[in-house]
Amino acid sequence: MGYMLLYESMFASVICARDRWLKPGGLMLPAYATLYMAPITNSEKYTESIDFWRNVYGIDMSAMLPLAKQTSFEDPCIEMITGENVLSWPVVVKHIDCSKVTIGELETVHSEFCVSSMMMASLHGFALWFDVSFGPRIITTEATDALFESSSMENNIVGDDDAETTLGRLRVSRKRTSAEECVILSTAPEDPPTHWAQTILYVYDPITVTQDQLIYGSITLSQSRENPRFLNIHLEYTSGDRHCVKESVMR
Repeated sequence: MGYMLLYESMFASVICARDRWLKPGGLMLPAYATLYMAPITNSEKYTESIDFWRNVYGIDMSAMLPLAKQTSFEDPCIEMITGENVLSWPVVVKHIDCSKVTIGELETVHSEFCVSSMMMASLHGFALWFDVSFGPRIITTEATDALFESSSMENNIVGDDDAETTLGRLRVSRKRTSAEECVILSTAPEDPPTHWAQTILYVYDPITVTQDQLIYGSITLSQSRENPRFLNIHLEYTSGDRHCVKESVMR
């Protein structure tokens, strides 16, 4: 598992080994993996990397701002944030059944999203993280089955009036299995830090969002033709009267 779950395309090697050598009834560990995404605010990071140039020991060096934004935020950042940075409930970008997924299925992953900001803040970017489960298939409620297994925007939303109820069921269901306890490894911002941290896609120009303001768009993760270990990222998002597109490569 690489950063953001899919980086370096390491799943392909495991899938190849599974198809060639796993006996009927054999186990895949982890058994399931889920990639999540949510908008974030991080004023401290933006101040440190960008606003610094507005006043460098009394000297206005704002002419450096375009270059500072490009060098700081062009590529995805691997860093740790906390739950306080997250602006909305997360959306599921991809749910993977490790015993059935194919190499082709992971070459391009596309997901649409629509979330509602839980507070008034500056939208500085989007965070991606994942969790994996070791054990039998997780028992889920009808609501979480729809969340995991549907690729439509309607069912990918975890930000409506019933969001708290749905996510509460999700957390409970992730702890129950059909036969025995299921172990979860999570790289979420609210969980203990891991080697994977979170992957942050910072935007060049933050926008201010109000409480309950919608943020919607799509994200596409595709294997690079230049190097199969690289990941091309295409992000589109709209909020209020702002529509932005950001493309980057995770090298």
